[in-house]
Amino acid sequence: MAIRGTGVKGIASPRMQRRQKPAPSNGAETDVSPTMHDVARVAGVSIKTVSNVINDFPHVRPSTRTRVLSAIKELGYRPNLSARGLRSGRTGVIGLAVPELRQNYFAELADAIIRAAEKHDLGVLVEQTSGDRDREIAAVTGSGRLRLTDGLLFSPERLGQDDRHLLDNGFPSVLLGERIFGGPIDHVTMHNVSSAQAAVEHLLRIGRRRIALIGAHPDQREELRSADLRVRGYKAALHEAGIPVVPELIRVAAPWHRENGAEAMRALIAAGIPFDALFALNDTLALGALRALGDAGRRVPDDVAVIGFDNIDEARFSLPSLSSVDPGRDVIAATAVELLIERINEKEGQRPPRTIKPEFRIVARESTGHTGTDEPTAGGAAS
Repeated sequence: MAIRGTGVKGIASPRMQRRQKPAPSNGAETDVSPTMHDVARVAGVSIKTVSNVINDFPHVRPSTRTRVLSAIKELGYRPNLSARGLRSGRTGVIGLAVPELRQNYFAELADAIIRAAEKHDLGVLVEQTSGDRDREIAAVTGSGRLRLTDGLLFSPERLGQDDRHLLDNGFPSVLLGERIFGGPIDHVTMHNVSSAQAAVEHLLRIGRRRIALIGAHPDQREELRSADLRVRGYKAALHEAGIPVVPELIRVAAPWHRENGAEAMRALIAAGIPFDALFALNDTLALGALRALGDAGRRVPDDVAVIGFDNIDEARFSLPSLSSVDPGRDVIAATAVELLIERINEKEGQRPPRTIKPEFRIVARESTGHTGTDEPTAGGAAS
């Protein structure tokens, strides 16, 4: 991803010409762009130390830093992503590790983070971890290419509470998502429980009482992850309304893709269990469910009112348009970037880690009986 240097034949820029040695006597051309290995060899240090100097880590001995900078200058080494020069040691790029760009929420989150970073003249290197634990560990511990950036925004899917120690690594980082709480770094997350509760209360206000849920995790355990937190909010809303929870109306769907939402809805219809509303734990599940409802001749919202979660762009354009929870994605992105920049610029006297949850809102559309294309209701700032 544009981290490594690449040999370029043909006409070279003046900078490239300065980096090239004369061709060997046999007439063969050689690209000798210096690497981090070369800098480490000349300075007599490890590659990790060179990386620490380039990233301007504070815990490097002055004499070691001087040797590394001298070697960098002597060799004409530049990290390919760096436009900040040797004085800052910065690349001008931050990393973003997310589970899956196929999910609209993460694609739109990445877009929002890129736009927020551009306002600070920063680029963003995006890594898809594909929900793989080893790749998430590589992203956060430094064995992956994201450590060639100035800092990391990290949204894990497989790491959990027992992995909090992995975040205490001295690299500027901000945590996103709902897998780890109370960790050693700043955390920007969302109001999963209270926003899910508000979504179900929205359905209750329009007279629905048999409310199904699609998107529960297969193991149905009470853990700190989006699915479990949103199920908790669903149950809380029903409890406060005096409506018993019907386990058969809670449907597993994983991962949260359209086809799984459609499959879960088809299974619910086939089971013959009556329901008059659906809370889908994300919008892509809801979109799949809408298709299955249409195929079965169920009218939305007349027969079944539907609300999703995430307020992705596609929700405005589905037929009917999809009501959804807007968790404050753009605010999450801007806040995470600002916190990361603060951490990158910190030298000494670091602040304690902070947890920030932007306010959410319910966006009521046609799938819950609202005729307007965008009708936000009051948001919230609860847990």
